[in-house]
Amino acid sequence: MHAPFRIATTGGSFNAYVARPQKLPAPAIVVIHEVFGVNADMRQTCDELAAQGYLAVCPDLFWRIAPGLDLSDRTQAELAQAQVLYNAFDLDAGVSDIAATVQAARAMPEVTGKIGVVGYCLGGLLAFLTAARARPDATVAYYPGNADKHVREADRIANPLIVHLAQKDEYIPADAQRQIASALNGQPQVQVYSYPGCGHAFARHRGTAYNAEAAALANRRTADFLALHLQPH
Repeated sequence: MHAPFRIATTGGSFNAYVARPQKLPAPAIVVIHEVFGVNADMRQTCDELAAQGYLAVCPDLFWRIAPGLDLSDRTQAELAQAQVLYNAFDLDAGVSDIAATVQAARAMPEVTGKIGVVGYCLGGLLAFLTAARARPDATVAYYPGNADKHVREADRIANPLIVHLAQKDEYIPADAQRQIASALNGQPQVQVYSYPGCGHAFARHRGTAYNAEAAALANRRTADFLALHLQPH
């Protein structure tokens, strides 16, 4: 079941896509989109999480610069537009918007107290930063581009986190992956997984780099992790 949802902040308000599970109340998960906006891939991700028993919320984090953005990775024009937006995006404002979304979700009568965050690509970096700054109950970061530039924040991550890295990621080279893993090593609440032979965005539905086997493994690990930390036992 879907319904529009609007989140208010001191700087303005923005829309979010919401997918509700059949059984409520439920834990909530804030899904953080890639550089392509709240597109079909992100809506499907929310629907899949709702099928697993979560209320999934995907906020439009580009509302300041390109509200309602809905791109794919299928054309050069879309990829070029996405790169421009990536360069223009304010990471700190994005994390603040995610924190506002977490707060709004927590206040919804259909939501139990637990809130998770799952992000992909740009959203993976934002998930990593959100784990450090806003401390949701559990966080998942898929191939978080440029996370190596923010590893100084790793020691602020107190709650459970898993990071999925693509071994052959063209945007997160081997040295950057080593920096990310090294910064997180020794933190018992953090797990880092590497997917051999995979390129960036291997879990993007219908994406050009989609790898069904790796996506299924990463998504199964994510589902088990979220159930462990968010669902009542």
